[in-house]
Amino acid sequence: MASEAFLTNKIFLNAVLPLVKVIATDVPSLAKMFAKTHCIYQVSALDANAPCGKYATHFTVNNGEWKVCADKVATNAHIELEFKSIDTMNAFFKGKMSPATLPKMKGIAKKPKDFVAFMAVLLKMSSLLSAKEAPEDEETQKLMVKCFFYLLSSGISQLNKNGHEEVHDWASKSPDRVYAWAVDGYPEISAYLRVKAGKTRAGRGTYKRAMPFFTMRFDSLPSALGILLSTDDMLESTKQGKLIMDGAPEFGAQIGSFMIQVGAYAQG
Repeated sequence: MASEAFLTNKIFLNAVLPLVKVIATDVPSLAKMFAKTHCIYQVSALDANAPCGKYATHFTVNNGEWKVCADKVATNAHIELEFKSIDTMNAFFKGKMSPATLPKMKGIAKKPKDFVAFMAVLLKMSSLLSAKEAPEDEETQKLMVKCFFYLLSSGISQLNKNGHEEVHDWASKSPDRVYAWAVDGYPEISAYLRVKAGKTRAGRGTYKRAMPFFTMRFDSLPSALGILLSTDDMLESTKQGKLIMDGAPEFGAQIGSFMIQVGAYAQG
């Protein structure tokens, strides 16, 4: 069975950090900062057991076009945040910042503007994922819900792929099924998870090959954020019609449990 530290790190590398692209391209003020950028960014954690001596996710940015290479080490990164261990990386991204958890920052002198732009995205991501209440403006609500949907679908898949006992047991016994998250009136804000023969694949947007087996659907963005930020009760939201379970309720409880587990890994 994988350790809690290892699973947490996989959540950050494969589910949290890929949100950098979403935020950098969806927020106009941030997108503008990368319009003329040519840079390879990397976030890594040193580990003697890793094939390359570290675990990492890197991004290639060319004139505002982003390519995400999750859980892959780049040997030619221009800018890198290198943590001493997966434990310090996990602590840093959970908000436990201290001199002991700060990463070594490489490449700042050669590309200071690119470094500032990347840090601006990381700070925006941190503010979204650590929010305690829903923002008032719709655009930020849309971005926040989208990021949480992507995080949850990818996070559950990562727990399965990396040996989380409960999630892996569930996936191994599941027939070919698709679970989805959606908000009424916002088809662009959706995500899904396909489970088949023990394997899982997270997807962004609407699953178009067939009707999802189960969809956790919200009547509005504030209703979605009430559940995602744990400020509303799931049962009460269901009674009030804010949360609609398109499928058997027991599957909603099961997916809800996995959502909570992903949140625990990503936020502590």
